[in-house]
Amino acid sequence: MSPRRDRKPYTRANSAGRSAKEKLSNRLSAGDPRSEQDPQRRIPVGLSTSSVFPSGVEEAFRLAHEIGYDGMEVMVSYPKDSQDPSILREYSERYEQPILSLHAPTLFFLQGLWGRDPWVKVERTIEIAQELEVPTIVAHPPFRWQGKYARGFVEGVAALEEEHGIAIAVENMYPWRLGLREVLNYLPDHDPTDEEYEHVTVDLSHAATAGDDALEMIERLGDRLTHLHLADGSGRSTKDEHLPPGEGNQPCAEILRRLANRGWEGSVLLEVTTSSNAVIRERTLRQSLAFARHHLGHHLEDEEDVGSTTT
Repeated sequence: MSPRRDRKPYTRANSAGRSAKEKLSNRLSAGDPRSEQDPQRRIPVGLSTSSVFPSGVEEAFRLAHEIGYDGMEVMVSYPKDSQDPSILREYSERYEQPILSLHAPTLFFLQGLWGRDPWVKVERTIEIAQELEVPTIVAHPPFRWQGKYARGFVEGVAALEEEHGIAIAVENMYPWRLGLREVLNYLPDHDPTDEEYEHVTVDLSHAATAGDDALEMIERLGDRLTHLHLADGSGRSTKDEHLPPGEGNQPCAEILRRLANRGWEGSVLLEVTTSSNAVIRERTLRQSLAFARHHLGHHLEDEEDVGSTTT
């Protein structure tokens, strides 16, 4: 029996490294141009709780408050306080950090949380978001082995958004690598920009690992871009690096400038890997915030003309 023509192959030749190097070479040969700054809105810069791992959720809130971030993205995970609306509300109020988004536990290492039904993970995150009046949750695309959930994911996301009035911003991912082959482990794809999602999150580290052109993705999405996970990557690694912005070769600065210039209505969330050393971690988070604020043009803004950080 011949294979079905409409069935997505399980692997393909590893092309990410080659395409990433070509795009980087083309961009750098053009002088790596950066847009002039004319911010139309003061875009908020939040901190993902994953940026302080292995420290806990409260530590992330504390650091965000001390350093001066505009809000939080909470990664819903195994620690009880990441799942408890009353505790999260207490953290938000104590540290004066609004929760801008929740990240649903759709990561590979969180498959055991709340049982094996992946829709339960999304729906329970929506319940927490409703209780806390959080407007957005972030979710990864399904793994191809998740069967009916994967096949009906695009339609299911749309139905949940319509039912609950909460944006489900599907995040770009990357193929897994096995030597010279890429494992196509996500359905419909690791890149959600071609699907009919109303809301999308672009993660710049994931784009680097996949060999995707992040600038092109963001231009293609237009107003469907809801969140930006700010991080960097080398574009030369099979690892998801989550470097601080400016430490890789992704167009972090130009993306921030373009978003500010067009008055984008979303939020920037820093999602980086930091040191277990508390002093170095805080320094990284401060430097990353300064980078984001500069390229978003916060230093140029007149609050009366640009508007507020409200999302």
